[in-house]
This record gives sequence, C-alpha cells and structure tokens, in this order.
Amino acid sequence: MEYINKHTFSQKIRGYRNKPFSFVLFLIVGLAAVTTMLILLSLVGYILVKGIPNLNTGLFAWEYNSENVSMMPAIINTLTITVMALLLAIPLGIGSAIYLVEYAKRGNKLVSIVRITAETLSGIPSIVYGLFGFLLFVIYMGWGFSLLAGSFTLAIMILPLVMRTTEEALMSVPDTYREGSFGLGAGKLRTVFRIVLPSAVPGILAGVILGIGRIMGETAALIYTAGTVTGVPQDVLGSGRTLSVHMYALLSEGLYTEQAHTTAVILLVIVVGINALSSACAKRLAKG
Repeated sequence: MEYINKHTFSQKIRGYRNKPFSFVLFLIVGLAAVTTMLILLSLVGYILVKGIPNLNTGLFAWEYNSENVSMMPAIINTLTITVMALLLAIPLGIGSAIYLVEYAKRGNKLVSIVRITAETLSGIPSIVYGLFGFLLFVIYMGWGFSLLAGSFTLAIMILPLVMRTTEEALMSVPDTYREGSFGLGAGKLRTVFRIVLPSAVPGILAGVILGIGRIMGETAALIYTAGTVTGVPQDVLGSGRTLSVHMYALLSEGLYTEQAHTTAVILLVIVVGINALSSACAKRLAKG
C-alpha cells in the first residue's frame, strides 16, 4: 500500500532548497531530540555504572545496620507510602475531575477558580507541602513522624496533578460519545462510568504515572512528615524512610557513597517497572 503523503529523499531535499527556513527548523528540532536522548542515556548510564558493581546481598537484608546499610526497609516503606498516597489521591482527583467536566456548568466561575488553584498548587515547592504536613498531621493531628502523615502529605501534593490530567483526559473524549449514549437511553451516571471513563483511561493513567514518579522521588516533604528511621514500622503510625530519603541520608553522611549509587539503581528499576506495568494496563484497558 502506497502512502499519498510519502516523500522521497530527493523531494525532501528539493523542498528544503525552496524553503531553507524549514531546513533550519528541522535541524534545530533534530538537535534538540538528540541532545535530550544523550542527556537521558548519560544520566541512566552513570547511575548504572556507579551502582551495579556495588550490588550485594547485604543491601537486601531485612534489618538495617551500619555494616550492611540495607535498603530493604526503605523499599518496603516506599511501596507502602506510594500505595497509601495513591489510594487517597486517585479517588479524590478523579471524582473532582468528573464533577468539573461532566456535571459543572461550562463557563462557571467556580470551575475556573478550582482550575487556577490546582495549577497554582502544582507549582508550590515540595518543602512547603512538607511544612504544611508537619504542622497539620504531625503536630496538630498528633500522628507524629509516621508513614500515615507522609502519605497524606504526598496525596495532597499529587492531587492537583491527578485532577488536571484526568480533567484533560475527560475533555478529550468526543461529545458524540455522550450524545450517542444519551440517545440510546443511558443516564448521566451510566454514560460517565461506562462510556466516558473507559475512553479516558490512558490519559488518567498517564497522570497516575507522573504522580508515582513524584512520590518515588520526594525527599523534603517526607523528612518533615515520615521521618528518617531506618527500620520498617509496625504500623502506619510508625516512622520510616523511603528510598529517596535513604539515598539522601547516605550521601549526607559521606560514608556510604557507593551504597547510595546502588540505591539509585534500585529506585530507577522500581520506577521503570511501575511505569511499564501502568502502560501495559493502559493499553489493555484501551483495547477493551
């Protein structure tokens, strides 16, 4: 099958001669793409080269001590806080986006205020969220330095991100889908949950993936709320450090630089694995 808009190499060269500015833009875009790829490959390569040679079984011991500098408690705490934060943020973010897109009147001033507020909250530094979580959850609520306080703080942090990405995903669904559903006799609620939401799942999962990445890499907010205890707490009201906090603590001490590089490798593997799993789920859900 031949493509109508397919151009040969000679036709492209002839077109660039007639429009040299297009050729300049092509070079700029290509250079930007190559530069970005080289930076990412260099970053990942540096982490792997520095971290993989230092992998050993002691780093995955169940208990942390000054000899093995185990990261296993930090891995467990990271997964626990990530799951808890997502369980708090995803229902609130998706529910808010559904109301703003499907139920609120278009052009409503309240909707505009909520959107501006969400965009503003997305740009607030994480240490401000950490201070807010410290004052509210750690001191006022009396939870102390705990996984619960850290999870609530991170949930508030990623809530605007999940809400805005879900809102954009819902707005990208054609109105013909809704009109066709209404024409067949379906109600508003059934249309939203059986027609609109399944069509917007890939966009929603993209926001969830971004939220997971921010949770995994967060340090400042968790130091103020979850603490830096090296072990695994007995319950969610206990203190514990995540992988990012663990890596920060090792580097700040200056004695375990090699182990910090290895922690970065494990953190990278976990993030890539979760993103790959989320992408696979999005593709499967999109296919129906």
